[in-house]
Amino acid sequence: MDYNVLAPDRDRIASDIGELASTFVEGAQPGWTRRVFSDAYIASRAWTLSKMREAGLETRIDPAGNVVGILPGRNRSAKPLMTGSHTDTVHGGGRFDGIVGVVGAIETVRRLKETGTRLERDLVIVDFLGEEANPFGVSCVGSRSIAGLLDVEHLDRTDEDGVRLADAMVRAGLDPHEALSQAWKPGSLHGYVELHVEQGPVLEKSGAAIGVVTAIAGIERLLATFTGRADHAGTMPMDMRHDALAAAAASVVVVEREGCGAPVHGVSTVGRIESGPGSFNVVPDNARFWAEMRSTEADWLTGAKRRVAESIGIEASNRGVDLVVEWLNDQAPVRAHEKIQDTIARAADDLSFDWEAIPSGAGHDAAHLAHLGPMGMIFVPSISGRSHCPEEKSDFAQIAQGVHVLTTTLLHMDRTPAVRPSA
Repeated sequence: MDYNVLAPDRDRIASDIGELASTFVEGAQPGWTRRVFSDAYIASRAWTLSKMREAGLETRIDPAGNVVGILPGRNRSAKPLMTGSHTDTVHGGGRFDGIVGVVGAIETVRRLKETGTRLERDLVIVDFLGEEANPFGVSCVGSRSIAGLLDVEHLDRTDEDGVRLADAMVRAGLDPHEALSQAWKPGSLHGYVELHVEQGPVLEKSGAAIGVVTAIAGIERLLATFTGRADHAGTMPMDMRHDALAAAAASVVVVEREGCGAPVHGVSTVGRIESGPGSFNVVPDNARFWAEMRSTEADWLTGAKRRVAESIGIEASNRGVDLVVEWLNDQAPVRAHEKIQDTIARAADDLSFDWEAIPSGAGHDAAHLAHLGPMGMIFVPSISGRSHCPEEKSDFAQIAQGVHVLTTTLLHMDRTPAVRPSA
């Protein structure tokens, strides 16, 4: 088959991304903010559903809020293929993270139908609910539900206002109890492949058009709460203070130092810090920060978790400050299936696109879908490596190349025998 005939419509992709980004945003927030459960996000789900219907898909919204479209194959009893991503953003986020994978999947369906190309098996397209980190400390809510990795403890987690995740889902018209029980069976997918922007600088630096993802980093997230004692800042000697903010600040450096010393791929970040009472002339009696560590190496991640907890405990103790460390979320590193990696590389070769093997430092819904079948990911370059910010950008010509590789990969996967779920 000449796979060049499946080339996507770049202008149509750009139009869809522009429409979603400009229409469904939280107006008072920076960038293209569209956080899970916000009015803008809830409204955008109807837009995604309508785009799937216009493309000729069978559609539904499942109990966890995933927008699902199905392109029927010749043999509806065969294990289906799945692709997709997410359309929520972080606060102050950009136009491309996740969105490229959803819009690209819909464009793939359009091109298959426009060229009269029929798959043997069903192709399932999913816009997964709530992939990004949220105040409940549970990322990838929708893909966890489908993969059977969402549990009661997740639903009982609360945001800063004390609202439970389960209650937030109900307010959004979802069914948290059904979300716990709708899981697909392990091995039920013929394969899952996700298109995504790289969110880093590697591909742009190397000049490769396509990234073949080798692994998705594991993540350990924590909330550290420091409790000291408020005193007059002018009269309490430095060596007699129980300064919660000073303990937290020293601990921020501990977290940073851990990532700086990581072998291969390992990073650590404190993304938010708070303290009180917030007066110039009062020694802070409370502080807390939210941090995370990521790596594709499970052994390093386990060791980093232990070392950070021990070291910030020492920092707090040295200042006479109490410390509580709460581990909010964890995700083990996940390897992309070798056969799927090979298939993506073959698709890029078929289209004469340069490609490079690359690990993902970001978390993705794909990591959870690996529980249901062989998983792989396709990256396209991010300009200047920017992501999770309003300046996030990818070239539409390169996005179109990624969609072309996605379409070709799915065709190859459709025609190959089943492979084992893990490499």
